[in-house]
Amino acid sequence: MPSIQDFSAIDINGQERPLSLWRGQVLLVVNVASRCGFTPQYEGLQALYEEFSPRGFSVLGFPCNQFGHQEPGDAEEIKRFCSLSYGVDFPMFAKIDVNGPDASALYVWLKKQKPGLLGSEAIKWNFTKFLIDRQGQVRQRYAPVDAPEKLRKDIVALL
Repeated sequence: MPSIQDFSAIDINGQERPLSLWRGQVLLVVNVASRCGFTPQYEGLQALYEEFSPRGFSVLGFPCNQFGHQEPGDAEEIKRFCSLSYGVDFPMFAKIDVNGPDASALYVWLKKQKPGLLGSEAIKWNFTKFLIDRQGQVRQRYAPVDAPEKLRKDIVALL
């Protein structure tokens, strides 16, 4: 059965990173944007990362400009914004598409593993979150309105 470790992605610094680097960890994969009403969720994502990373948890952020053009910057601008505005130091990746013909293979897989409301696979907006267990399988999909702190119980259950 395929798992998240079967994929790789380009990180925010332009380096290809096999997601097997996070083998055995609980992951929260999030499509993010710097100019979105949900952007303050970076604070909650960073808090979860700081609290649970010693126990084998990581957040993987994937900037996406497909929703209202709310992530227009290049990699340097995104890094600077995340660092200066929210102190983000969890792994960030290069800007990707999460829907459509150019959607990243990772997101095609994530959406098939855990469709959204009424079985729709499409990502509806920024800050859709996927919780991945230690075996690399998608356990839960959360809507953009689901604040990171509300995911604590589900994260703890997988740790």
